Amino acid sequence: MVPKEQIKLDFKDGSGHFVLMVRREGVASGTGLLDGAQIVEFGRHDIVPGVSGDPSGYLVATKGEGNVSYIKWTVRAIFLPGKDGKPELNDNGFWEVVSGAGSFKGLKGAGTLHIKSANPTDRIFILDGQLAAAN
Repeated sequence: MVPKEQIKLDFKDGSGHFVLMVRREGVASGTGLLDGAQIVEFGRHDIVPGVSGDPSGYLVATKGEGNVSYIKWTVRAIFLPGKDGKPELNDNGFWEVVSGAGSFKGLKGAGTLHIKSANPTDRIFILDGQLAAAN
């Protein structure tokens, strides 16, 4: 997921605390129903670097004309000591399908979410769980 738009609030209290509202874009890859879908993240990341954070938002998955699903996600960010002693970010949470249209109408699903850094700006969203198409 690559950032396309960002709005950032930096707390001017020396804590490093910030809130980042971001729109990121990418393509889903894997073995599930969303493989190959265009993904847009609409996220709000409330972070105190080196301590913790509470990111949340929506992923919008589009695959073909009129086929869209809306996935709500919530993560708890915890910084743990890394190999070099510097804080290492661990983003773990859950996701659930909220709604869909076209071939994704009636789609159900939920599972766990892990967010990994690909580099300083790009993120990899790893969704594990189950997706079930409408009958």
